[in-house]
Amino acid sequence: MTGREQIAIVRHVPLSVLKKRIKHPKGLPQVVPRLVFIRLRYKGMSVVDAAETVGVSHQTGYNWQKRWNEEGPGGLFPKYAGGHPSKLTDEQKAALLEKLREKEDWTTAEVQHLIQSQFGVSYSLDQVRRILKSFGMFFGKPYPRDYRRPQDA
Repeated sequence: MTGREQIAIVRHVPLSVLKKRIKHPKGLPQVVPRLVFIRLRYKGMSVVDAAETVGVSHQTGYNWQKRWNEEGPGGLFPKYAGGHPSKLTDEQKAALLEKLREKEDWTTAEVQHLIQSQFGVSYSLDQVRRILKSFGMFFGKPYPRDYRRPQDA
């Protein structure tokens, strides 16, 4: 890209502070390449060249610079969305947990069927495992019980 850079970089922090944050990152490791990108922009490199140097697309470089200019250093932290809301409400999850405590051993398929019959919500087996894990329940291999063994053994 030739010619004058269209979008100027806002210098929220001095270059020395930027170098220090790159050398001793605090927080998420995804921020380091973004800080390197900003440092390259401070040194006069174009957005396209700086993005190629860090290994991201041109558009990502422009996005990083826009967030830097608008929000400062905090704008470089990734913004994670919350995801899709659960099909079960918190009250339904509490009722499910109480129902699960009535019996000691459950299979994932049994819990899946229980959720379907009690709440009318269909979950995959993987999602049922995630729900059980959020309840603090984990997979355990069943202990073999010999039917000939007396109860008081």
